[in-house]
Amino acid sequence: MSKIEISFDNYGLNDMYESEAEFIPIVSDETDEAEQDFDLPEELAILPLRNTVLYPGVIVPISLGRDKSLKLIKEVHKNGDFFGAIAQKDGSVEEPKLDDLYTVGTAAKVIKVLEMPDGSTSAIIQGKARFEIGELTQEDPYYKAKVSRLEDIKPENDENRNFEALVSSLKDLSLRIIKYSNNIPTEASFAVKNIENSSFLINFICSNTDISVKEKQVLLKIDELRERGTKLMEHLAREVQLLELKNDIQNKARLDIDQQQREYLLNQQMKTIQDELGSSPIEQEVRDLKTKAEKKKWGKEVAEVFVKELDKLERLNPATGEYSVQYNYLQILLELPWNEHTEDKFDMKEAEKVLDRDHFGLDGVKERILEHLAVLKLKGDLKSPIICLHGPPGVGKTSLGKSVADALGRKYARVSLGGVHDEAEIRGHRKTYIGAMPGRIIQNIKKAGSANPVFILDEIDKIGASAHGDPSAALLEVLDPEQNENFHDNFLEVGFDLSKVIFIATANTLNSISQPLLDRMELIDVSGYILEEKNEIAKRHLWPKQLENHGIPKSKLSISKTVMTFIIESYTRESGVRALNKTLAKLARKYALKIATEVEFKKAISIDDVKENLGVEKISKERWQDEFRVGVVTGLAWTAVGGEILFVESSVSKGNGKLTLTGNLGDVMKESAVLALEYLKSNADEIGIDTKLFDEKNIHVHVPEGAIPKDGPSAGVTMATALTSCFTGRKVKKKIAMTGEITLRGKVLPVGGIKEKILAAKRAGIKEIILSKDNMKDVAEIKEVYISGLEFHYVSYIKDVLNIALEK
Repeated sequence: MSKIEISFDNYGLNDMYESEAEFIPIVSDETDEAEQDFDLPEELAILPLRNTVLYPGVIVPISLGRDKSLKLIKEVHKNGDFFGAIAQKDGSVEEPKLDDLYTVGTAAKVIKVLEMPDGSTSAIIQGKARFEIGELTQEDPYYKAKVSRLEDIKPENDENRNFEALVSSLKDLSLRIIKYSNNIPTEASFAVKNIENSSFLINFICSNTDISVKEKQVLLKIDELRERGTKLMEHLAREVQLLELKNDIQNKARLDIDQQQREYLLNQQMKTIQDELGSSPIEQEVRDLKTKAEKKKWGKEVAEVFVKELDKLERLNPATGEYSVQYNYLQILLELPWNEHTEDKFDMKEAEKVLDRDHFGLDGVKERILEHLAVLKLKGDLKSPIICLHGPPGVGKTSLGKSVADALGRKYARVSLGGVHDEAEIRGHRKTYIGAMPGRIIQNIKKAGSANPVFILDEIDKIGASAHGDPSAALLEVLDPEQNENFHDNFLEVGFDLSKVIFIATANTLNSISQPLLDRMELIDVSGYILEEKNEIAKRHLWPKQLENHGIPKSKLSISKTVMTFIIESYTRESGVRALNKTLAKLARKYALKIATEVEFKKAISIDDVKENLGVEKISKERWQDEFRVGVVTGLAWTAVGGEILFVESSVSKGNGKLTLTGNLGDVMKESAVLALEYLKSNADEIGIDTKLFDEKNIHVHVPEGAIPKDGPSAGVTMATALTSCFTGRKVKKKIAMTGEITLRGKVLPVGGIKEKILAAKRAGIKEIILSKDNMKDVAEIKEVYISGLEFHYVSYIKDVLNIALEK
């Protein structure tokens, strides 16, 4: 038996079972071992092969990665048994079932098992005979199945000449493929020439030809050798044509290339390919750009810039980096919606209906949008307003943008400015380098596909400056109705009209926004919701949405207004409804679990059910109502999440008049405490305080929840009242709160955030509120429903505060 061992890297059999092998041994045997008489067992162990098809007589190496396969190979090698090798239909399947394998495979034997240096195991196997798989008889530790042998049908004597001619043609085509292909070693031609056995030659070429596993499997299934060879001839002829064409293209390109042009090899080859096809991709790209430009509605200036830049593109070499920069610039010019506007809806009632449908409350914002729509309807053209919605989180500022877009029939765009600290994020980069892009404003206008969308500038108060510039300064041009009709983006280098865009900025606080930027925006205060509004929002929006999100039919669960009020008061303390939404989501999950596990429950959720599913109450109203005694006063404060009530505690002890302040107070609140004490010292006789106490007592002022930083000009009257209560022994009235700053003369100054503070007072059960007289105008702007049940005391001097707040 003569054998020839050849190395076939990267061809045919390298797509193997687990991974590529370093060499493919090929055995040529004139006696063709596959045709030797042997009895094939009725039952074989089945080895799935990943990306190859084994043929009779052919030897291939396989890498063993699966435990089942490794155990199978070692056992059959040890016993010298046959096993069945069958290709998988999908090579990516890790644990193939019987349905994942083809029905025809090849019985094989293991020639050698190799332990590789990297710890993996490989095996060299040889195909013996084809078979068709039948019933599965074993699954563990590896598959076994009944098989039936399939015999190759050789041509009859009168067809031998035709068959010999077919075999000769196959051999010639194989030699031509080896000649033209750079991936096949020339030694392979020696192997093909020395194979004399016709059936083994066909199987050898089938195994090594560059076709898919599916096509190889089709060839393996064919019983007649002549038909298999004819089908193989079609594949080889196609491959020869492709290789000859590729070789001709390379030869033609090579003629055009001299020593100085070798770096353009790939570009020249592509050019030759396109010459063969009859068109140039570069010319086609330019034609496409010109065709798109003819349909644009841009102005004369932009059109001239485009033509100039397109001429520059045509002069550039496509292989240079500058070409891709220039092409990208022209593409963005074409994709921008120059003078492309959506038509506004002028149905006022429908617009109001859309706004009321999506949001409960927010009357000021809705009224402003309807006003803009009314003027637009009457005048026909209007520069869009720059609106800034400011208020605590969770009140619906961002989501309002979509509703406004729906109401006006406009496209919607949104950009989050939180954490942006590079001016180029707004104005874009210069287009002179690869990777340059427009700023976020122009990018989102392009994405919206309209020059007049509703554009949300989210978290505008969280922009940060850095060494790369101040983004808030770049926004000055964007948000100025007198300038943004010709907005300059560094990338575009031509003005873009933003005057038709409705910009809606959102912010939690105005303190961190620069004054020039504030001047360019129309400020609308979006305060927190009162209890009744939260109830309506939960009923209309939050609860139905949570039921839908958790797959619970509306008919399965219901929450009454009383229970919803209990949830709002006992499990949330916020100005918005974000925490309420999370609480309702938690409740919905609890009931989703009950439905999935078929646990019975009542449709109507009761307060006891809420306690059972949400746990103990997180907010205790009694804590905020009844802990009133000498030296303890309730103040009102504004925070970024809305209004809060603030307790100021004071006490006196023997000492020498030392003042101690605790509670993580800021500089402003520390000054308020010092100021309040100095006022009391100056007016002790009038207030009824023994002046000796200031020298004989140490004073301690504390604001609880020390881990939370507290600052702001709102606690002056609160601290003065607390100290007076402590020195005089007069208790503070129950359910009374106050806010305001004082001067050294005892005058009470107005403060901001009145609406938020009033909401906080109502949540805590406060009944009376003391404010500066100058804050009366702020209360007048608040709806009656917000202040119902509250009694307001407007004061000018701290004496008035003490007379109202302290018991006689």
